[in-house]
Amino acid sequence: MTPLDDTRPFLPVRFAVLTVSDTRDAGSDRSGDTLAERISAAGHVLAARDILRDERSDIAARLRAWCADPGIDAILTTGGTGLTGRDVTVEAHRDVYEKEIEAFGTIFTIVSMQKIGTSAIQSRACAGVAQGTYLFALPGSPGACRDAWDEILARQFDYRHRPCNFVEILPRLDEHLRRK
Repeated sequence: MTPLDDTRPFLPVRFAVLTVSDTRDAGSDRSGDTLAERISAAGHVLAARDILRDERSDIAARLRAWCADPGIDAILTTGGTGLTGRDVTVEAHRDVYEKEIEAFGTIFTIVSMQKIGTSAIQSRACAGVAQGTYLFALPGSPGACRDAWDEILARQFDYRHRPCNFVEILPRLDEHLRRK
């Protein structure tokens, strides 16, 4: 693992967390709690949090609204990345993406393989960018959320991480929208 560059300052990122589930509520949302706790513990800001049912149009609408919010830099969703008929989070994400971060799903699968073996094949975790905002679709288990945060996102959302990270390019994600 690459050490952090302590000559660079820590820059907090403003996150929104969306749990996608037909059965969870605020009292039983362990995956959302896992992400919220890790975001705060890392020194970032939890700017918004919600729970929605597995409805593609509702999920996409929430993602678009949060992408349009200047107080949100990144969105983490948990749930709905599997293979069943009600798993529509990935499709909702892709309805919103301007660009997909294709390597995220690959790296998440590699991390998952170390924990759950070939069962990792059942996840469709993905990521992308829209309106200058990062979006990540994570599986609905607390373990998968821990793995995604601890092994990938914590480093990429730390400005001190070298050789590169998501924070340093955040101001340029929407430059195509400003260019005429």
